[in-house]
Amino acid sequence: MTSRLRSVGVLLAGGVGQRFGHDTPKQLVEVAGRTIIEHSLAAFERAPEIDEIVVLMTPGHADRVREIVARGGYGKVSQVVDGGASRTESTWRALRALGAQECNVLLHDAVRPLVEPRIIAECVRALREHPAVNVAIPSSDTVLVAEPAPGGEVIGDVLDRSRLRRSQTPQCFRLSLIREAYERAMADPGFGERPATDDCGVVLRYLPGVPIHLVPGSEHNIKVTHPADLHIAERLFQLAARVPAGDPGGLDGRGVVVFGSAEIAELAAARGARVHAFSEADGVRVDDADAVAKALDGVGDVDHVVNAAVAGHAGGLAEATAGSVADAVGVNHLGALNVARAARPHLRGSLLLHSPPGSGALDAASRAAVAGLTRALAREWATDGIRVNCVNTGTSPHLIAQTSLDILISDLSGQVIEAGVDGA
Repeated sequence: MTSRLRSVGVLLAGGVGQRFGHDTPKQLVEVAGRTIIEHSLAAFERAPEIDEIVVLMTPGHADRVREIVARGGYGKVSQVVDGGASRTESTWRALRALGAQECNVLLHDAVRPLVEPRIIAECVRALREHPAVNVAIPSSDTVLVAEPAPGGEVIGDVLDRSRLRRSQTPQCFRLSLIREAYERAMADPGFGERPATDDCGVVLRYLPGVPIHLVPGSEHNIKVTHPADLHIAERLFQLAARVPAGDPGGLDGRGVVVFGSAEIAELAAARGARVHAFSEADGVRVDDADAVAKALDGVGDVDHVVNAAVAGHAGGLAEATAGSVADAVGVNHLGALNVARAARPHLRGSLLLHSPPGSGALDAASRAAVAGLTRALAREWATDGIRVNCVNTGTSPHLIAQTSLDILISDLSGQVIEAGVDGA
């Protein structure tokens, strides 16, 4: 019986992002509470099909990646290597770093942070039968061939869209095959004058007899190339923030503090958590910093803190009373700040903030404030292993409670979850 080949994910992060307009390499820019490269690292770390990860990083920034790896506990990462001046040079360096033992190699653009588990799994599965595999999606645009003409360009041809595909990553190969293709490319004096734009291009040119099998990609698997792509990725992460169904025993024996929700407190206790619940009825208003701090000081160290105390407002801003505005600012925004600040000295696991339901201006302002606080705290507290998330309420109390507890025992951080929408 033949043993399974190990599968190595290679994150190609050697670019400097000239089109991005940042001094920082784009793979180190933050989106949805994490650097772009960390999202990609997490995707391959979580994939059960991946045995090892190698990172090719922009020269001068490898230590930053090593810090991210150490802080995030990415145990599959075996090497962080300086990348080259081009995509093909970075790949060549990665292939030399992998050693002689045969394996599956999945070459992935690190700035495609939304790669789905399904894509990784299907690529590894396809490599059992095919020595070369690429990820691609159908082209939704009509593609033209332009030809020079007086005063500009004209259409020379309109390609058959039914046969066109847009290439994505990972691009996947047997190590021996992709290494042979690159050895031939590097020995070709003309390769530098007409370099391939990706790894499949190298195989097609230097091993033309090898068919490259296609695996369906995803419209969400975008490459962050331009500044506008950051905003698109941010929104896609909100849509893709699936909350995994939690292990019913995941809270057993854990200390959980809940502000403002008897439903969450009762469900957490039913799952075996040691629950400390506080509400306005107990004299603890979250907009009272001293009361919140006193409540948490009396509990001591805890694993999780949930602030579910929110104040919703029906109607538009013009109809809002001074009391409604004060509640929106005091309970929703100041309350979240008070709970987070008081919880930090006692917290070992995660903080979950709720934001109010409703579509009016007051509720929208509160949700934006709490979402911004969530992402900022996720970055600030990540070095200490503390996760911070937010759930937008508005569905049934039981579903909100269920979603809240599943978030607590997940590995999500910096996420804004729409309860009842994003797979929650």
